[in-house]
Amino acid sequence: MLVDDQALIRAGFRAIVDSAPDLEVVGESNDGATAVEVIRDRRADVVLMDVRMPGRDGIATTRAITADEDLAGVRVIVLTTFELDEYVVAAMRAGASGFLDKGVDPDTLLDAIRVVAGGDALLTPKATRALLSSMTDAATPDGVDKDAVNGLTSRECEIVAMVGRGLSNDEIAASLYLSPLTVKTHVSRAMTKLHARDRAQLVVLAFRSGLTRLDDLT
Repeated sequence: MLVDDQALIRAGFRAIVDSAPDLEVVGESNDGATAVEVIRDRRADVVLMDVRMPGRDGIATTRAITADEDLAGVRVIVLTTFELDEYVVAAMRAGASGFLDKGVDPDTLLDAIRVVAGGDALLTPKATRALLSSMTDAATPDGVDKDAVNGLTSRECEIVAMVGRGLSNDEIAASLYLSPLTVKTHVSRAMTKLHARDRAQLVVLAFRSGLTRLDDLT
């Protein structure tokens, strides 16, 4: 699903997505106000969401999607030409599963859609740092939930901490001498135990539980 107020941008994204044999654009919307209903009607799996739109912007629209129980399986990738930390933070806090600059090459965009459709999140080191940095001012000792990870195994705690640092499954696997499939299984189990919607929420939980600290980010 494409949500952008510029027809030319939507046409470009449609051409790129429809060129992939495993992907298809099922709908478009030129404003956030009508996007949610179109997404519900067309049953999109992934939404490419513009940030700046007249009326309801992309952040508010993302928040409306992720708060709707009927759209629990829908994942949002926020796209913008403005690489500002405030947008990264706002998008992630609204429940977006990824954040990309509109200038990315076509292959990167298609890979991003596949990653998010598979249940993972697009969290670059820059996005992770921006998200966690924004939380340091608001977080208090009482706000850190160390009890949230009590149900995790030691290996799951270790892997969640590495997810919080922005490492991919392949990077974690290489570091711990595990297979990527084993890491993916541990991540999935941790997400289930912690009731995390996706990898972005897992990063937040890793920080709030104390498993990951801002100083851990490189």
